Amino acid sequence: METSFLLYGANGYTGELIARHASWYGLKPVLAGRRKDAIAPLAEKLGLSYLVVDLNNTAALESALADHKLALHAAGPFQHTAKQMVDACLRTRTHYIDINGDIAVFEMLKKYDAAAKGSGIMIMPGVGFDVVPTDCLALSLKQKLPDATDLKIAFITLGGSVSHGTATTMASKLGEGGAARVNGKIVRVPLGKHGMWIDFGEQKYFVMSIPWGDVSTAHFTTGIPNIETFVGIKPSVYRALKLQPLFNWLLRTSFVRSYIKGRINKRPAGPGDEARSKAKSLIWGQVTNDRGEKVVERLSCADGYTLTMHASLLISRKILQGNYKSGYQTPAAAYGEGLVFEVPGTTSIHHI
Repeated sequence: METSFLLYGANGYTGELIARHASWYGLKPVLAGRRKDAIAPLAEKLGLSYLVVDLNNTAALESALADHKLALHAAGPFQHTAKQMVDACLRTRTHYIDINGDIAVFEMLKKYDAAAKGSGIMIMPGVGFDVVPTDCLALSLKQKLPDATDLKIAFITLGGSVSHGTATTMASKLGEGGAARVNGKIVRVPLGKHGMWIDFGEQKYFVMSIPWGDVSTAHFTTGIPNIETFVGIKPSVYRALKLQPLFNWLLRTSFVRSYIKGRINKRPAGPGDEARSKAKSLIWGQVTNDRGEKVVERLSCADGYTLTMHASLLISRKILQGNYKSGYQTPAAAYGEGLVFEVPGTTSIHHI
């Protein structure tokens, strides 16, 4: 089996986590990024090769990809970086996977399906916490209720925090509201349009609706026409967010977004190993059909960053072993609902 692949964005918080643990899966990534001062020290520390390449330098990027069967793209915000990478991957016939969670990016990459099939490569965004566990849960629920017309998915992270990259992506979306899938179409809705208490099996938590990646991916995986996604939040914060539409115009200004990004950059890069080891994520899903029948499933898994590290490396190894489907794919559509259980720490929660 070939063990080498290109890991772009290796100097980011999640990219470095993937690089540090690739050897667990018998893999040896070539680290890549646009700044030598960030990539070279990490490569030396880990005993790995590296390349310095800017995504906007098409010739250099294609040259970097030419020797690799797979590119794992970990440099967000993906709304600004995914197109350059996937275009180059198509020309070099390099499989493309990423750790994106942005609905718009999923929808954009879906349009490359025919081109990817023509090049014999797989394009699979969302090989991390966005959206592996939720995608697998969605497929499992669909199989238990094949005529399901409505899907709700919720998650909550206990004891975790967000990285610079995740926070920066969130800041770039300030003031843009939410999204849901209604009758097969993605529609804009207010952020937090719906809030409710959910029994995650261990206890009940309050959640609100957000534009999570499954609004795009779960429809591809299951065909279910109505999809809504939720995240755990304090009820007091939810009540405050209900006022957000009054200030969306302000949140969208470059001044406010730049100010918030500056504050983000003063924080630690992300949670430390000890903090991650103590954190976990709970996932809940429910499908309903036109007769009112319901099926509910729950998962407990590692924190988002640890799960992303394991899932992205698991999928990378599968691809390098020749286990892939050409064209645009989602994790569960390509590898089945059991994929998430290959990730250490994932268990089903059986409600009593």
